[in-house]
Amino acid sequence: LILIAAIVFANRPDDSTGSDGGGTDDGNRPGANPTAPSGQQPVEGFTNGIPSGFPQSAEGAESAAANYVVALGGEGMFQQESRRAIVDTVYSPEFAAQEADAIDRVYSDPDFLSRIGLSESGAAPDGSTFVSRVSPVGTRIIDFAPDRATVAVWYSSLFGIAAVDSLNPVTESWYTNTYDLIWVDGDWKVAAFDQVDGPVPVARDQRASTAEEMAEAVEQYGGFTYAR
Repeated sequence: LILIAAIVFANRPDDSTGSDGGGTDDGNRPGANPTAPSGQQPVEGFTNGIPSGFPQSAEGAESAAANYVVALGGEGMFQQESRRAIVDTVYSPEFAAQEADAIDRVYSDPDFLSRIGLSESGAAPDGSTFVSRVSPVGTRIIDFAPDRATVAVWYSSLFGIAAVDSLNPVTESWYTNTYDLIWVDGDWKVAAFDQVDGPVPVARDQRASTAEEMAEAVEQYGGFTYAR
């Protein structure tokens, strides 16, 4: 299941309540609650550029899941050195040891990289920009205990090659990832996950940006971290 995101990219066509915060607050109010001040300070630590040191709470688990989906859906997964750092940071030690080699095989497979427009080293063609960026829309606690949590993250994904003659232009997709998190050495870590399509909104009738506009936007606007 951890390879599902890569497999989805490779096969693209060519053309619930927490103990504090998140989900429903007391079981009496339906629907999700927006993020609100909780008295907890945002995390200040980073490991390999990824936020770390999340609170051992439902809200901390949601924040961890949102940050982890960003890291696992980013360009760093397509370079060997950064990919290993992401895997070692986000996954539990047991899960990383079990799956790291399989992840490497998928993300370094020449046929897979060629299909998405990258070289065997994971680089975009000269004069183009590779885009792989995830933006969480919301999180939901499905199950929570002090040492484990199940969190769903709904997000949009931009993926493709921004170039005038690109055969894989940047497109938007929508997914929901469900993470099984465990509390390990003072932080939340991913022990398993699943991915499904959607929910997918109806697209508005807007003009698509040019490849140049898309590349400039990705270069000029940095991504976010998601401490709650």
